[in-house]
Amino acid sequence: MELSAQQPPPALNQNRQQDHQQAAYEYSPAAACFIRSVLAKIIMCSNNKGGTGRVSTRSQMQAEFGKRYYMILLGINYMCLFLGSVSSSLLSKFYFNHKGGSRWVSTWVQCAGFPLLLFPICFFKIFTVRKLFTGFTPKIMCLSILIGLLLGVNNLLFSWGNSYLPVSTNSLVLSTQLAFTLVTSMIIVKQKITFPNLNCVMVLTLSSVILALGSSHDKPIGLTKAKYFKGFFSTVGAGLMFALYLPVMEKIYQKVDCYAMVVEMQLVMEIAATALATVGMAADGGFSEMKTESLKVFDLGPKAYWLTVGFNVVTWQLCFMGTAGMVFLTTSLTGGVCMTALMGINVLGGVLVYGDHFGGLKAVSTLLCVWGFCSYIYGIYMNMKEEEKKEEEKKTENCREKNVKKMNSDHIMELAEIVTHNA
Repeated sequence: MELSAQQPPPALNQNRQQDHQQAAYEYSPAAACFIRSVLAKIIMCSNNKGGTGRVSTRSQMQAEFGKRYYMILLGINYMCLFLGSVSSSLLSKFYFNHKGGSRWVSTWVQCAGFPLLLFPICFFKIFTVRKLFTGFTPKIMCLSILIGLLLGVNNLLFSWGNSYLPVSTNSLVLSTQLAFTLVTSMIIVKQKITFPNLNCVMVLTLSSVILALGSSHDKPIGLTKAKYFKGFFSTVGAGLMFALYLPVMEKIYQKVDCYAMVVEMQLVMEIAATALATVGMAADGGFSEMKTESLKVFDLGPKAYWLTVGFNVVTWQLCFMGTAGMVFLTTSLTGGVCMTALMGINVLGGVLVYGDHFGGLKAVSTLLCVWGFCSYIYGIYMNMKEEEKKEEEKKTENCREKNVKKMNSDHIMELAEIVTHNA
C-alpha cells in the first residue's frame, strides 16, 4: 500500500509519456535536418584547391566549418585509397601464387565492381536535392567513356606485370609514376616546377634504374629472364598511362561542380573499362577459363577462388574511387604523391606476407623512394608556409587600407562640419 501510494496517478504518467513523445517528435526532425545538412555539405564539396571547399565565407566560423567538411571528405578518400591499394596488391599476388593465371580475370576484377558505386550515388540522392548526373554534357560523357577504355588497357598492363613480378618489385616500379605525373602535370595542367619536384623526379628515376639492375636476382622460380623483363616494362607502361590519367582527370575536374559528380563519372569510366575487359575475356575464352580455374586449377578450392575474386573486386573499387577523390580534392601531383606514400607499405606487405626477396639494391631503391617522397612533402610544407605568409601580409594590407579610408572619411566629414558651421 505504501508503494502504491508513492506512485503518481495514472493520468499524470500518461501526460508525461505524451510530453516525452512530443519532445522526441520535436527534436528528431531537428537532429535529422542537422545530419542531413552536414552530409550534404560534405557530398557537395567542390574542388577548391585552396582547401576549404565551396562554402559561404560570411564569417570565419562558416569558413572553418567548410574546411572541416573538406578534410572529412579528404580523409575518407585517402582511407579508401590506402585500404584499396594495399589490399588489392596483396590479393592480386595471392591469386597468382595459388596457380591463378588468367590475366583477363585479373584485369576484369579491377573494374567489374562498378555496381558498388551505385550505393554512394543513391546515398547522395537521399541527402541532397541534386538530381542524378546533373552537369553531364555530351563532351564529359564521351571523355569519361574514352578514359574508361584507356583504364581498361592500363589494367591489363598492370595485371601482366603483377603476374610476373614480386609484389615488392611491382610496387617500387610503380612508384616511378610520380615522376611521370610531374611531367604530364606540367604539360597538361601547367604544374609549377620547383626544386623539390625536380629532386623527386631524379631520385625516383634513379631508384627505378637501380631496381632494374638488380632484377636478375629477383625472379620467381621457373620464370625466364625475358618474361621477367616483359612484366617489368608492362608495369612501367601501366605507370606511364596512369601518370597521364591523373592530370587529364584534374583538367576535366576543373569543370565538375561537386564530389557527387566525380562518383558518377567514375561509374561511367568503370563501365567502359569493364566492357573492354569483358570483350577481351569473351574473345579469349576467359569466362570458361574462370570456371575451369576455380574447379581444377586454383589449389585452395572453388570457395577460396571466388572469395579472392570477390574481395579483389571490392578493394580495386576502393582504390580507384579513392584516387579519383584525391585528384578532385587536391591535384593530380598530390594524388600521385599519396599513392607513392603507400608503395612502402606494399613493399613491406610483400616481404612479410609472401617472403619476397629484399636484397641490398632493393633496400637502396626503397631509401631513394623515401628520400624523393620526403623532399616533395617538404616542398609542399614550404609552399604552404609561403602562402600563409602572403595571406597574412594581404590581410594586413587590406586592414591598413580600410583604416586609411576610414581616416580620410572622418577627415572629410570634419571638414564638411566646419564648412557647414562657418556658413
